[in-house]
Amino acid sequence: MKYTTWDVPEIGEDLVGRVEAAAAMLHDGSGDGAQYRGWLTLPTDYDEDEYTRIQSAAQRVQADGDIFITIGIGGSYLGAKAVTHAMSNIFTGVRTAGGKVEMLYAGNQLSSAYLQELLDYIKNKSVYLNIISKSGTTLEPALTFKVLRAALEERYGEDGARERIFATTDKERGVLKDLAGKKGYETFIVPDDVGGRYSVLTAVGLLPIAVAGISIDDLMQGAADAAERYSAPYGDNACYQYAAVRNALYESGKKIEILVGYEPKLQYFSEWWKQLFGESEGKDGKGLYPASMQFTTDLHSLGQYVQEGERHVFETVIDIEDPGAEIDIVQESGDADGLNYLAGKTMHEANTAAREGTRAAHRAGNVPQIALTLERLDAYNIGHLIYFYEKACAVSAYTMGVNPFNQPGVEAYKKEMFSLLGK
Repeated sequence: MKYTTWDVPEIGEDLVGRVEAAAAMLHDGSGDGAQYRGWLTLPTDYDEDEYTRIQSAAQRVQADGDIFITIGIGGSYLGAKAVTHAMSNIFTGVRTAGGKVEMLYAGNQLSSAYLQELLDYIKNKSVYLNIISKSGTTLEPALTFKVLRAALEERYGEDGARERIFATTDKERGVLKDLAGKKGYETFIVPDDVGGRYSVLTAVGLLPIAVAGISIDDLMQGAADAAERYSAPYGDNACYQYAAVRNALYESGKKIEILVGYEPKLQYFSEWWKQLFGESEGKDGKGLYPASMQFTTDLHSLGQYVQEGERHVFETVIDIEDPGAEIDIVQESGDADGLNYLAGKTMHEANTAAREGTRAAHRAGNVPQIALTLERLDAYNIGHLIYFYEKACAVSAYTMGVNPFNQPGVEAYKKEMFSLLGK
């Protein structure tokens, strides 16, 4: 992965020192939330027996299933959806390589219309469920699981449903752990030392990713190589440099970081990224606001604001060198559509020109630019990018002076909601 910047502040020795201190805190465990740093070594230090069970479970679903529903909210589904969406055909939906198992997601909101339409859609299909919740008490997934579990038990009976439900939860305690034990579900572990938004490389993300037919070996290898690469000193470490640049921009008055992709398959990667940075940095009255845009689509709406609105934004663009497909632009007799000036070029060349033209225009509009360039969208590169962002986020948050691993504000709405529901 290549890291490039344009029009960003010069990074002084003081900020470099703060970033290096933040990185040291992360590695030596002297910072707040140190008990949640298990993700740091996950790419090479994981439960091999569970990893094998994940692959076996995925093969079982692939052999028999039509629908695989991941039930979870926040980090319990966003990582898996980011990877599966990036690696799958946009129009046929997220399915296994053989095109049989369709990957669906539920439990990330409380819409009765959504749930009823899901129940209608899965009728007469072979359905498997993966409920993901460390405690089992988060209302959105718990309530959704209650409804879908009842539907499976009605159709298959309790014994049949047992073989179709996987629970990813706490190793020892909690409502879901107890229910899984009582019902006899196969269980996978949400590690105690890995918070939800950092959990994509645990069973939380790996089971649905494996069911989707994506190589979790390649995913983990990309993350493992990133872990080694981004343990280098600051001068050779793009991860630390990115953390420094975003803090420098924040301190210079920029308040919003916009993650931009020119490939629609990155849509849900952006959603995962927004949770990662939003929950990690947005506290104590601090934090860059993580936003995302899809170009060139949003250039015809929000692009106006980026170009000429309030100057409190900067952009980080994920560039993909090889889009995985190519379409030639051919010359048309008579030039009726006025596009013969593009003859001999490709669609990807047009997309690249749009990217570079936008970059030049936004720089002229005083929008600092960061680019992360991947060779292609595959499991290895996505794994690499996931680890890059997880580590950059933790270091950036420590540099900013906040705990990267808690989310006290998330509990505020839950308290009011449960009060209204009479809990």
